[in-house]
Amino acid sequence: MTLPQEDWRAGGFGLYVHWPFCAAKCPYCDFNSHVVAQVDQARWARALSAEIARLAAEMPGRHLRSIFFGGGTPSLMLPETVDAVITAARAAWGFANDIEISLEANPTSVEKGRFQGFADAGVNRLSMGIQALNDADLRRLGRMHSVAEARAAFDVARAVFGRVSFDLIYARQGQGRDAWRAELREALSMAVDHLSLYQLTIEPGTVFGARADAGKLRDLPDDDLSADMYADTQEICEAHGMGCYEISNHAQPGAESRHNLVYWRQGDWAAVGPGAHGRITLPAGRCATEAHRQPGAWLDAVEQAGTGEVLREFIPASEQATEYLLMSMRLSEGLDMERFRRLAGQPLDAAAVRSLQDLGMVQVDGDRLSATPQGRPVLNAILRELAP
Repeated sequence: MTLPQEDWRAGGFGLYVHWPFCAAKCPYCDFNSHVVAQVDQARWARALSAEIARLAAEMPGRHLRSIFFGGGTPSLMLPETVDAVITAARAAWGFANDIEISLEANPTSVEKGRFQGFADAGVNRLSMGIQALNDADLRRLGRMHSVAEARAAFDVARAVFGRVSFDLIYARQGQGRDAWRAELREALSMAVDHLSLYQLTIEPGTVFGARADAGKLRDLPDDDLSADMYADTQEICEAHGMGCYEISNHAQPGAESRHNLVYWRQGDWAAVGPGAHGRITLPAGRCATEAHRQPGAWLDAVEQAGTGEVLREFIPASEQATEYLLMSMRLSEGLDMERFRRLAGQPLDAAAVRSLQDLGMVQVDGDRLSATPQGRPVLNAILRELAP
């Protein structure tokens, strides 16, 4: 039997590194990102490395399965900064033989020139924020690249990195169903092995959120059209051998993002950088960690107090079970019902499971419960029925 202190092993162990800086703030973005004129990269490399060493002292003897540089725009980091962080992580924990090291990048010409430097530092997977394959929508989304620049950067990335993914946003203003189907097929023709496909969401506190509140964000698809676009996405990606392994993520077999699987399978991930959220299992129990959001406050805290954390709290087993339910059901592989029972201290409601099965929303295969293709579009409703 797996002990609660060892539950994280079912999901693995990863490191998340948050680089909070961007060249410009996109109008739809609610991530912790900041536009500044200059960054002392050597100072930031030292601080990130110090945070890694601090966490490693609490979790010795592990091996990293993945590292993910997110942001912000991590491709604004110098290759030397990336190298310093990877070197610190290797010294802290050691690497699995097949470690995945991913970095998010924007396809501008300045960042494209750094790709080889990132690869030399150890990055072996690039995740590109392309977002749209027409120039008018790129401008509307506040992106700083053109389609031509995106394609050129993608070609360079394919030549440099073993694995390349890119993001697209759909259900955009004025976008019709036929236009999205054509754009998705164009993306799939680019020899990509992983796609993250997100419907445009209007978040409070963003420029788009303010426009929507003022009635100035027009021509967004209605719920029915958005649902049709989601169905089209599944159909077209399946036909191209890029099945949906998670609600918004598609990959060729074997090209799934290992780092994202750590999240969705509820492994442990150490998290460093401003605003970074982590989950770590210590001898006393599983903890949620959170860092200072403001870059300056985080940097000062690391240098002066020896930690960038602003919050650390233990997570009761019942809450761990709920987190596992919410995250794992996003995956096509679904949830291990016995693992849920160990965490929750009780099984899932058998009557709720049977009812959802009868409706064709979920399926059971041995000890695994997963949403069906019909159930995935209404996953939130399924989770409400299953949550303890």
